[in-house]
Amino acid sequence: MAETAKLSNKAIGGKCVMASGYDAACDVLETIDSPADLRTLPEERLPEVCTGIRKFLIGALSTNPGHFASSMGAVELTVALHYVFNTPYDRIVWDVGHQAYGHKLLTGRRGRFDTNRKLGGISGFPNPDESEYDTFTAGHASNSISAALGMAVATEMNGDMPRRNVVAVIGDASIGGGLAFEGLNNAANTPNNLLIILNDNDMSIDDNVGSLHSYLAHITTSKGYNDFRNSTFKALKRIGLVSDRHRGPIMRFNNSLKALLSHEQNIFEGLNIRYFGPIDGHDVGNMVKVLRDIKDMTGPKILHVKTVKGKGFEAAEQNPSVWHAPGKFDPETGEQICSDKGKECPPKYQDVFGETLVELAGCNDRIVGITAAMLSGTSMSMLKEAMPKRVFDVGISEEHAVTFAGGLAKEGMRPFVAIYSSFMQRAYDQIIHDVAIARLPVTFCIDRAGLVGEDGVTHHGAFDMAYLRTVPGMIIAAPRDEQTLRNLMFTAQQCNCGPIAIRYPRGKGHCVDWRCEFRSMEIGKGEKLREGRDVAVISTGTIASEVTKAIAEAESKGVSVAHYDMTFVKPLDEDILQEVIETGCPVVTVEDGTVIGGLGSAVTDFFAEKGHNTAVRRIGIPDRFVAQGTVAQLRSLCGMDADSIASAIMEAAGVVNVEPASAQQDLR
Repeated sequence: MAETAKLSNKAIGGKCVMASGYDAACDVLETIDSPADLRTLPEERLPEVCTGIRKFLIGALSTNPGHFASSMGAVELTVALHYVFNTPYDRIVWDVGHQAYGHKLLTGRRGRFDTNRKLGGISGFPNPDESEYDTFTAGHASNSISAALGMAVATEMNGDMPRRNVVAVIGDASIGGGLAFEGLNNAANTPNNLLIILNDNDMSIDDNVGSLHSYLAHITTSKGYNDFRNSTFKALKRIGLVSDRHRGPIMRFNNSLKALLSHEQNIFEGLNIRYFGPIDGHDVGNMVKVLRDIKDMTGPKILHVKTVKGKGFEAAEQNPSVWHAPGKFDPETGEQICSDKGKECPPKYQDVFGETLVELAGCNDRIVGITAAMLSGTSMSMLKEAMPKRVFDVGISEEHAVTFAGGLAKEGMRPFVAIYSSFMQRAYDQIIHDVAIARLPVTFCIDRAGLVGEDGVTHHGAFDMAYLRTVPGMIIAAPRDEQTLRNLMFTAQQCNCGPIAIRYPRGKGHCVDWRCEFRSMEIGKGEKLREGRDVAVISTGTIASEVTKAIAEAESKGVSVAHYDMTFVKPLDEDILQEVIETGCPVVTVEDGTVIGGLGSAVTDFFAEKGHNTAVRRIGIPDRFVAQGTVAQLRSLCGMDADSIASAIMEAAGVVNVEPASAQQDLR
């Protein structure tokens, strides 16, 4: 029976504390500092462990937000895996990692869980630098099967003894990604004993889409059939009638016979991967039994586990999309806590995009929207609600999303493809081959560009300007405010200049009254925001607000600063750059992206091509991977905040003894 919010607790100093004091579930969780401790418990106590984990998570995540519903739904699965398998010698590879909080609690990080997703704390995702139990980097979907298959093959090649088991845990949304299919297709081609756990909760962040999801909802198998098939094979092998070399053809014949008799086909067994399930993923005792039954079987196999996203917290079970990452909430009532309640606040940039797209689509019937399992995350859901036939959620398939958009554009449509910056990386070849070469009018709306904060290293949108700048014909724009975003979208849907990428950050803007009349923007034209004679600052994107504060600080020290908003990283406004050359003053470039290959590189390339040795100080995300923290904290550490920019401006102007506060900070 599902627990409800009434069973809530508070996590204090890494402890499971109920409002009315400790209970048995809290006590048993306090005794577990590693999976080895878990394995000393009798099986009958495992439900207590599961209850303790849920109570801990409810308390901890109610005050320090994170990915809630996914981890709540995977508790029994996590406990069973660590109970049956000898981790860390045996490997567990988590896909995405949204569901791995229980894993972190059982692997020595309970006492530090109050630092989850905070600067200097533990990562919100599995991170091999953090723990030997985190076997592979997680954060982007669909990589677990390929990574785990590589590990499983390596154990065979290394001759690891005792046998090292490798388990990939993947969700029903992630398994629909192209990389997951590639891993499945290859799993039976090389000797391995990989176990794939399909955690099927009927959800990604939004509702799952696609025919594979419908297939998973109805797939079934017979335990008796699997037992009979395995014992028959062993018996025939003992008397020499079959061998491991002929196992594949025999499996295919058996699977075909089974499909004929049951009128049901099994896609996994068609790939020569033994299929078991579906089983109840919240029955920890049965989970342990099944895992023990199949762990020593040879060859690749998949266990289909049915779970409930948000299990144990009523509000999350009823509305799992909202509770994927709900922010702060009342652990007793389930009410979400909004710090801006009652105030009129600037909108999130994703909502400016969503509302603007609805407006534009209302005037242009060729506009369609495409997203990759991020309807609500990108606010494409707004167009979906207004014009459902003109929105396509393709699931976790960014490569397909881009090529699909190319096909639509080829036949006269105007696709707007909304994908997070860090996820757009996965579709780089398709951007080049299927859109840019043919100069197709696809608008890439790159959400979460720049530093994103608490999601950390796998989610920062650091590289989009750099990797797109090298693509011939690609137009790249970064609006400094909400109105500019609207006008860039308006311009994109009416021009015939090939693909356009518009990047904008996570979070809120600065303007409450942001709904402006549309106006066309000239491609490749920036804007001079401020006159100055000592230093020229060239920025792109919303980090212009930090530049404005920095300039005020510098001018209070007597430094005169010009400020140019380039808007377009490609093509650059060469008139602005020529004007800067003629002033002869030093230049500071500022961008919320990697300093290598972005705006700063483009400006220095231009100066070099023109034969000018203008001094340029580039400010942006440094050439290293940046961990988690608030955006403000990370900007300070990266030297991208107003104080650091002001220091750079004054240093460029010749003001001595200036050192930004972030100069010696460690970004790891």
